[in-house]
Amino acid sequence: MPTSNIKKRHNTPLYWLIALSIPILFFVLFELGLRIADYGRNLPLFIANPANTEYILPRPDIVRRYFSDNSLIPSVTMEANFLLKEKPKNGYRVFVQGGSTAAGFPYGLGASLAGMLDNRLKSTLPYHYVEVVNTALSAVNSYTVLDLADEIIAQQPDAVLIYMGHNEYLGIMGVGSNYTAASSQASTLLFLKLKELRLFQLMQNTYSYFQQPKDKTNFKDSRTFMAKVAKHKNIPLNSNMFAAGVQQFDTNLRLVLDKYTAANVPVYLATIASNLKDQPPFASPDLSDDFSRDLSLLDQLIQTKQNDKVTAQLSKMSQAKSLNNNALAQFELANRYYLMGDFSSAYYHYNQAKELDLLRFRAPEAINNIIRKYAKSQQNVTLVDVAGRLAKSSKHGLIGNNLMLEHLHPNLQGYFLLADTFYNAIKQHSKLLDWYTVRIEKAWQNRPILPSEEYNGFAKILQLMGDFPFTDTPKTLTLPQPEDWQQSLGKEYFLKQIDWVTMMKLALKGYQQEKNAEMVLKSTQLLADALPHDPILNQMTGNLFRNKRLPHLSIHYYLRAHKVNPDSKILARSLIAAYRANKQPELARQWQLQLDKLK
Repeated sequence: MPTSNIKKRHNTPLYWLIALSIPILFFVLFELGLRIADYGRNLPLFIANPANTEYILPRPDIVRRYFSDNSLIPSVTMEANFLLKEKPKNGYRVFVQGGSTAAGFPYGLGASLAGMLDNRLKSTLPYHYVEVVNTALSAVNSYTVLDLADEIIAQQPDAVLIYMGHNEYLGIMGVGSNYTAASSQASTLLFLKLKELRLFQLMQNTYSYFQQPKDKTNFKDSRTFMAKVAKHKNIPLNSNMFAAGVQQFDTNLRLVLDKYTAANVPVYLATIASNLKDQPPFASPDLSDDFSRDLSLLDQLIQTKQNDKVTAQLSKMSQAKSLNNNALAQFELANRYYLMGDFSSAYYHYNQAKELDLLRFRAPEAINNIIRKYAKSQQNVTLVDVAGRLAKSSKHGLIGNNLMLEHLHPNLQGYFLLADTFYNAIKQHSKLLDWYTVRIEKAWQNRPILPSEEYNGFAKILQLMGDFPFTDTPKTLTLPQPEDWQQSLGKEYFLKQIDWVTMMKLALKGYQQEKNAEMVLKSTQLLADALPHDPILNQMTGNLFRNKRLPHLSIHYYLRAHKVNPDSKILARSLIAAYRANKQPELARQWQLQLDKLK
């Protein structure tokens, strides 16, 4: 055959189509072969509840998605909480996304945004089947929020609540983190797209097999996550790495909001707060000799009450060049302004101390600026000003240990205010017509957390603060003696001598022995919410609410029990009575027909 003919055939579109298709077909067949051989793993966000197929739950070990090497996986899990596999016609379904604060650390689900809101919205929306589902977990940032968005959309949310931003630098896939998936934002986003492909997983596993071990013991010991996560402990303000963290958050948040906008899902996006007044910078240059001398002089002037000279000295020090890049100097100056009653100047310098902190466990103001920008520019996004609410609830507008446990996790009052701010935003901006406001005093009284859980949270904070970055040398944890049987249960739970369900059942037994009706109801309800497939617990909770003349709540728990026990005449009669008491006669008649069929 003439050479010219061969060249002509090589130049035909069909030739190039076949030539390009061969490698693509090879990789497609390779991928299919790996899947048929059951190679690799598929880790969907929502998994079946083995105890009852009517329910699904967010996967507790979802963080495994981001690690091919199991020895590197941090010990963070998503607390189990359930939702119905099929959304009810009268369902109101909300999802919470974010990091450890959104997840309720250190107290757990009861103190979390999801736990507080679920408890309150059940009474607020008596004609809806309310589900507030937590998908937040410690250590994650905007990459994980983006990665989970499509699967949340598939569950037909009526709203998504987002509280995130502190982990962009030192969270999983953060720019300064030991737990990184790739070296740049573009490659990390590509990793999120490819990670489910079995061929990609094979490449990861092959790379991990041949890679030399790199001090994996660092990730397997008993140190806290904060002690292990920081690869880059020095990220100056406005440095390239600082800018990369801000850009990462901006891009990822835009992508998240674009997904929810396209799906017509309302988003409630919160500003984030941290401890300004009582958290010294984690990392800072030492004070200069000149600034140290000026600080000593200032303290002498304050002690001798030479106020005019104090004012002059403060003014001089606030203009010192050594202040510009020194977080510790800013913090020390802020303390003196606070002591002298100049709270606006104190706020400025406390905030500068946080901004200049080289170890970026607290988000810079740039993060809140981005949050406000997108809340203003996106139609389906509502700004929830949590930072402003906590500041207004703090003396002189300075958030400190009054609402924070350490650098950024709220105490119980702080978590309640966070949830209340979201509650009011939903009330103002949702299109729900049958809204019955639960007063703030009543909501606080009914907060879904027991003293034993509070003690467990207290112990977790002691553990956290006994390690880096709060101290250079890890300290042996010493727990204070419990003051009562409730705290004793919390200590046993913290020490992993009992599990959460056992702790709650023992607490219920203790309250029953004390004849404490309020705490019997609370602990029974918490158990029923944790185990929606348990017909006995849910029927008990329904009965307790019926006795308190709260039929809308009794209906919720009776319906849960009925899903497991559909042939129960007692439950049918209970539902008839509850619907009548709730002024829903048509539904009462429908249940009467159900009861007649059972007879």
